[in-house]
Amino acid sequence: MSLPPSKSSERRTAVVTAICFAALVFDGYDMVVYGSVVPSLLEVPQWNLSPQQAGAIGSYALFGMFFGAIAAGTLTDFIGRRRVLIGCITWFSALMIPVALAPTPELLGLFRFLAGLGLGGLVPTTIALVVETAPKERRNLINSIMLAGFPAGGMLAAFATILLLEPIGFRGMFMLGALPLVTLVPLAVWLLPESTDFTAARSARSDRSDSATSESGTVRDLFRGRTSVAATLLAISIASGLCLNYALNTWLPKLMQGAGYELGSALTFLLVLNFGGVLGGLFGSALADLRGGKWVACGMFLIAGLSLFVVSIPKPIVLTYLVIGISGATVLGAGIVVYGYIATHFPTGYRATALGFTSGFGRLGAIAGPLIGGALVAAAAGLTASVAVFAAIATLGALAVVLVPSVRESPTGTSSPAQMDKSLVQP
Repeated sequence: MSLPPSKSSERRTAVVTAICFAALVFDGYDMVVYGSVVPSLLEVPQWNLSPQQAGAIGSYALFGMFFGAIAAGTLTDFIGRRRVLIGCITWFSALMIPVALAPTPELLGLFRFLAGLGLGGLVPTTIALVVETAPKERRNLINSIMLAGFPAGGMLAAFATILLLEPIGFRGMFMLGALPLVTLVPLAVWLLPESTDFTAARSARSDRSDSATSESGTVRDLFRGRTSVAATLLAISIASGLCLNYALNTWLPKLMQGAGYELGSALTFLLVLNFGGVLGGLFGSALADLRGGKWVACGMFLIAGLSLFVVSIPKPIVLTYLVIGISGATVLGAGIVVYGYIATHFPTGYRATALGFTSGFGRLGAIAGPLIGGALVAAAAGLTASVAVFAAIATLGALAVVLVPSVRESPTGTSSPAQMDKSLVQP
């Protein structure tokens, strides 16, 4: 006996959200685990790494994510969300095995680049699939729950590093990133459905229905008129957030060590940072449903800049944890809110392409983050100068998102290309 439609829809949404959440947990794990083991990598005598070299290796995966996000975002608008997502999970988890076994820093960087191709496709594909599966009235909330997998993975990496780094070493920490190959991939093949919105849009294109094409849009529409301005500004905002995210998750332990904290305490700061990100993403998305994603994201970026500056001011340890938690809530939370803003403002026909473009361009910021952090550490800039640089980047993110032209949404929560070109105006 089949389930009532409402129950069936709820079950479908729950399955999609859970699998996509789990995929992003491992994305977040990969981001934070490298920063967590950087102090260990710097102590490998055979490698003799400098902070700049360690920062460069951290960025190699992000170069892969740059190409992977753009390719997957475009590809999934043609062949479907399900197949691309399963392919991305399989690819990155399989590549984590040679990452863990790399005998030289050069090969470590190469394999991290290749793994990044799969990791980069996760964000645009998971967001598109979840937004198109969730009920329209709860899309932002469910999307934020799914995206909370990213900082949750960061928490997992920080916690696992505290408990396991000494007994299993940095190679064992990398090897844990291959677990989806034997856990999540089989579940996704068995349970993950295709997006009904994508299936309907593909059928509409094949039928060459003018009305349907007008509503769903095509990939080319993203790069026409003012929609391209909106996409570019949103990409800059994403780049600013990811630059901060990756810089902090890669270099915060080292910066806090330089400020006089023990390594154990410095790693705990990563745990607090990413726990704040989970709460910030959920709170920010709920607020975005009430006040609009643009202004919520702008406010979170500005608070992030202020809180990062306050990190450098001497204070009791409890207040330091609180300020870093606020930094995590606003830095990671702003990114989650911006992704939700993108997902609900582009129509089905090129939604994943828009997410892929902004996510891929944003990876340039993620690439720059570890490099900037490494340069600051190598120059012995200190915590105060470092967080001042990070605060300036947060201000850039706020400026970019506040300048995004407004998009008048249709009753279904998306806009046709024609509607968007007419309604994109400077607020």
